[in-house]
Amino acid sequence: MRHLETDVLVAGGGAAGMFAAFSAAQNGARVLLMDKNVVGRGGATIMAQMTCASALGEEEPDGPDQHLIDTLEAGRGLCNENLSSLLCENSPKRIRQLEEWKVQWARQDNGKIRQVMAPGHSRKRCVYVDFLKTGAAISAALRNKISRDGAIQRLSNVTLTDLVTHEGDIIGATGFDISTATPVTIEASAVILCLGGMTKMFRRTTAPNNIAGEGLGLALRAGAKIIDLEFLQFYPNGHMAPRMVGLDPTTWEPTRVKLGGRLLNGNGEEFLQNYGEGSGEQYNTTRDTLTHAMYKEVELGRGSPHGGVFLSFQHIDHNELEKALGPFLELFHRNNIDLTKQPVEVYPIAHYQMGGVEVNTDMETGVPGLYAAGEIAGGANGANRLSGNALPEAMVFGERAGEAAARYVAGLSKGAWNKASAAPHMELIESVIGQNAGDGPSPAGMIGDLKELMWTKVGMFRNGSDLNDALASIRTLRQTDLQNLAVSADTIHNTSVVEWFELRNGLLAMEALAVAALNRRESRGAHQRDDFPETLDSYHRSQRLWLENDALVSSFAE
Repeated sequence: MRHLETDVLVAGGGAAGMFAAFSAAQNGARVLLMDKNVVGRGGATIMAQMTCASALGEEEPDGPDQHLIDTLEAGRGLCNENLSSLLCENSPKRIRQLEEWKVQWARQDNGKIRQVMAPGHSRKRCVYVDFLKTGAAISAALRNKISRDGAIQRLSNVTLTDLVTHEGDIIGATGFDISTATPVTIEASAVILCLGGMTKMFRRTTAPNNIAGEGLGLALRAGAKIIDLEFLQFYPNGHMAPRMVGLDPTTWEPTRVKLGGRLLNGNGEEFLQNYGEGSGEQYNTTRDTLTHAMYKEVELGRGSPHGGVFLSFQHIDHNELEKALGPFLELFHRNNIDLTKQPVEVYPIAHYQMGGVEVNTDMETGVPGLYAAGEIAGGANGANRLSGNALPEAMVFGERAGEAAARYVAGLSKGAWNKASAAPHMELIESVIGQNAGDGPSPAGMIGDLKELMWTKVGMFRNGSDLNDALASIRTLRQTDLQNLAVSADTIHNTSVVEWFELRNGLLAMEALAVAALNRRESRGAHQRDDFPETLDSYHRSQRLWLENDALVSSFAE
């Protein structure tokens, strides 16, 4: 067993985690920044290709107040306005800070930062790094900053299994080293969860392999509440066909932001106008509306050959394509795709979790010493996230969480670790390694089954029958089948034990999502129900869930 000690433990090495670590260290705390992968190279941030919303006003007049108006409108009445305001007001500060850290934002001919219109925005507001390297550039800048800070210790390839509390307060966490299966205890007066969402657990997803809902499970077990979890965003322009080697499934979204592009059904007809929208050539339709329109076209038998819709750039001059896409055109050519002559097929794909751990404007969860930032934190996005708000949300909330956690730790006396509180969690780790070895279904198989279940029963369009079926299946998986899985006794890179713990916390998150979706008997934003298609004033309120005696409890805000 290995025991580590720090002031602030930051779990998750994406933009939220790295900003949180940097901020906590700048405010006097000793920080341990850990990740299941390599710190700064895992998670969702590094995969982000294009837009980062920030009311800089460099392309046209703009300000945080207008950004807030657009954010609240996209959220369909459920945004926590204090959190949304915090995001919009502070995004320009983070963009300027990254500029100082050598992030090369795309520029206009006059030298000012280029800003583009993204879906749901009323202004050209979104900044980016060419070519489709926004997330990678942000990650590189943050890695450089934290690597130079002696107060930040980095720990890669470690997964958390539980948060440790004593008399209701956070005192640290337990986990294990993925490469050796060595149990690890981490003594920390504050923990900041920056572990992302849950969309790995859907068959079609943009998520990296470590976004499995574990953070939500950890938070629930520690006593935190979850808010707005029924709202899961689907990325409308997820690549479907033709098959392409080396293509990120999200490539077409930023391409449409820059170029427009026509969405056509299987009959070659534009269709957005049939769903209360204008022409699809200019991409300004919010993601929830676009997902709805595409789903319905396919459902009505007007889909493309592979079950999606067509996205065409054939009307755009080749020089414009080359200017916007640069080296990506070569990738398309290698895959025998000429965008001037043929469309591609796209269809929505699970992308982002709007709801999450309930926090205030200091990212406090209500559990003393526990904070959350980034996609795992709920409230700022309401029922639908405005395009381009994910990266600033991660950076703004991460910075805020780090500052608040450092301030909290500074007011505490040292020596709060309690071995007895950690003991049950350590015993669980030791008991799982080798559980039913060689005799039972595998964790990987259960994950595959869960992905199919979530896609078909808790996906873009829902109904009570499917949700009840999903809920019953998830509860059986969590309460019974999980204990019957075969986990290898190997100690070197034992992926089965990693997957077992992903399921333990991830299944709790999936159950919470199904409960929340079943309880909301209306359609709003990213939550659409065939059996309750109307948006109702009686549900113009957020839903909270929490854990009592291993059972989920929920209520709607009054």
